[in-house]
Order: sequence, then structure tokens, then C-alpha cells
Amino acid sequence: MTFRLHEIATAQSASPRDSARMPDIPPQPASIAETGLTMGFLNDLVLKIVYFTGAITGQRLEEMTKLPFLNVIDRVLEFLKLEEYVDIIGAEGGFSERSFQYIITNKGRVKVHEVLDRNQYAGPAPVPLDQYIAMVERQQIGDLTIEQAVIRQAFSHIVINERMLDKIGPAANSARSLFLYGPPGNGKTTIAEGIASMLGGYVLIPYAVEVDGQIIKVFDPLNHQVVQQNQVGHREPASPFASQAAATYFPDARWIVCRRPRVVVGGELILEQLELIFDPVSKIYEAPFQMKANGGLFLIDDFGRQKNRPQDLLNRWIVPLEKKFDFLALQTGKKIQIPFDVLIVFSTNLNPKDLVDDAFLRRIRHKIEVPNPSPAEFRAIFQLVCKAKQIPYSDEGLRHLIQEHYMKVGRELRACHPRDLCDQILDEAKYRGIPPAMTKELIDRACEAYFVKLG
Repeated sequence: MTFRLHEIATAQSASPRDSARMPDIPPQPASIAETGLTMGFLNDLVLKIVYFTGAITGQRLEEMTKLPFLNVIDRVLEFLKLEEYVDIIGAEGGFSERSFQYIITNKGRVKVHEVLDRNQYAGPAPVPLDQYIAMVERQQIGDLTIEQAVIRQAFSHIVINERMLDKIGPAANSARSLFLYGPPGNGKTTIAEGIASMLGGYVLIPYAVEVDGQIIKVFDPLNHQVVQQNQVGHREPASPFASQAAATYFPDARWIVCRRPRVVVGGELILEQLELIFDPVSKIYEAPFQMKANGGLFLIDDFGRQKNRPQDLLNRWIVPLEKKFDFLALQTGKKIQIPFDVLIVFSTNLNPKDLVDDAFLRRIRHKIEVPNPSPAEFRAIFQLVCKAKQIPYSDEGLRHLIQEHYMKVGRELRACHPRDLCDQILDEAKYRGIPPAMTKELIDRACEAYFVKLG
């Protein structure tokens, strides 16, 4: 049994993932060939950025594309100027080539409309699909080992028994799949979040991925917590007298250092969100949830309450769960193979037998029931909540609560009730202008406002 104290469950400085070292970021590409992208692709990307911005310097192009000016952006601008697609109108804040201001020409406007018919992407340069796959395989979640001490630390802010911890530990270390079930309000989501906090270390996430000239946006600020957003450095020509060992290292700014992803979806999930989402206007793809979750955790909360049948959603996961890779289809009909390096968690308040068959449950590595709290656990939760909310705890008040509002009416204990009832006590006390306390009067009023009378 678990219970989350929202007021005290803060990010801890001693979190295991905070102590992990930063990943090795690939070096900045020193040429167009090293970007893994074609000259034509980069020409189109830069031309679109110049078109959308109106006037832009080489320095700003470097920052927007996340590619180095020297030997990459300058080569592209040289080609675009030679073809009379762009022109220089002056310089801004200096006399180096980086400070030159570029605008699109009339000939360039004709060309850019042809380019925009293919796609309207004008952001950071993507990484090729093969580089993305290699990176996911390099930072696999299965390489992590989560020890007992780390597990206890991750759940130190909640009431949870040893038996439950001994189930969570192997499930987290499996880095495969987990099915959480049990009555609502007992901490299934909290367990999943606790597991996510134990997935230590950091991963590199690309802004976007390129495949056959198509763009798939991967980085999502809603699901990826940035630790370090790499900035493009100024790589000046090396002095002939400088040693190669002394050369400055510049990271590839197309990769962002993030904490291991934690993607959470609920009843709003539909099957279409598990495929590449194509925008017919911009002609750009959005990566599906499982691709954004690579290297981390993907929680499907309230499983069984989605619009699609549970069986349809589960069938979508059979191949990825067994093979550790997924197939996604482009609008062209081409299918691409993407790594499925995800700890996927299904959480439900419904009876598993009503949702899934034995064949699917067999594919789920771990199944954990999260039951109602025992009276002793319920008391411990109440004590923690009262301390956090500065309400004097009373055993007499708790006895009255359990006898009158649980035992007499046949109501089950829930781990979320102490927090919610204490909030009700605070509201009642504030209205009456009295100190909050676990008195019989305030408890009765809190229960009358919180619980729904059935029958």
C-alpha cells in the first residue's frame, strides 16, 4: 500500500539520477558529410529559415540550425548565393562572415515555395535515423542496476511496506513491462512515478530525426526535462602552430541532455497517438509517445478507460514487448524500424480479467496488485499528512473517523483519504475561524462534504 504526500514529495538533491555523470555528446560535425544530411537537404532548410525570418545573420543561422558556421553553414550560404537564392545586405555588429545579413531574393522566393511544398520545417537540423537508433542502443535503460537502497530512498516520502518494495525492485530492474492494478486512490500512479525517479542518469534526445528527407519531431518539452541544452560553439580555423591535442571540443548541439523520459498518458489516449502523427499542412511528423519515451518510462494510466477497446491497445504492444523494436509507417508507405527501449507501465482500477486475456498477461513481465491500506498503514499515513499540513494528530479522532464513517457504512480504507480529509478539515476550520484539529465535529463535517452518500 502506498500514499503520496504531494506537499513533501519534492525533487531530492540526493536523487540517484542526479549523481550520474553526463553522457558523452557526439562531437560537432566538421563538414557537411559529418552531419549525415545531404547538401540538398541543408540548402532547403537554410533557405526556409531565411525566408521565414526576413533577414538573418550567419551567426543566427548557426544558432537556429544547431550546426557550425564553419564548413557547414558557410558552405550552404555560398551555394545559395551562387544560385542567387539569397543576397547579402550588410553586416551586423562586426566584419566577419558570421555577421553578414542574408535576405531571400525574388528567385529564392520562387524556389522556397517549391521547397515548402515538401515540408515547412525550419528548426534545428535533424539527426539521421541511423544515428538516432545508435544513440538509443548506446543509452539503453536495461543497462541500469537499481539496488535496494536506491529503491527505499525513492519511496522514503510515502508509507509503503517491505513486501511491496520487494515487488517494485525486480519490476524496475527488468526495464520491460509492469501491470499495476487495484482499487483507486492507493498509489498506483505514485509507484510508477517512483520507479521513474529511480531510472538514474541522463539521455541524449535529438530535436528531430530525418529519414528519406522526411522530418520526425522527437524533442517534446512536455515530456523531456532538459538538463543541458547544448549551444553551438565558434569553431575558428586552427592555428598552424596549435597542437591537435589542444583543440577545443565542441558538442553536437542537435542533441539535448535530458533526464530519462517519463511519458504519462491517461484516458485520452487513442491508437492514432501510437503511430507517426502527420501534419498535412506542415508535412512534418510528430513522434509517437513510445518513441518519445525511449530510454525511460511510459505510463498508461487509467488503462481500460480509453475510447479504444483495451484489446486493440494491447494488440498494438505485442510485437514491441517481445522484440524490443517497433514499426512505424511514413505517408509514403515506407515502414521504419524504431527501437522500443521503454519500461511500459499499465495502471488500472478495473479487474484485469475484464481487460486482458492470459496470453497478453503472459507477455507482461511483472504484475503487482496495490491493495487498500491496513488500519496500521492508514494511521501512519494520517500521521504523516497531519504533520505536513500542521494539524495536531489525534488517535481518538482517528478512531471516531474509522468507526463512524468506515465501519458503520461498510466503506473501504483508501490511501488518498487522509490527505483529502485533512484538506477538508482545513477548509472547515478556516471558514469557522478556528484552529484545525481532528475533533469529532470537524471530522464529521469533513466526511459529509467529501464522501458521497450511496443509496
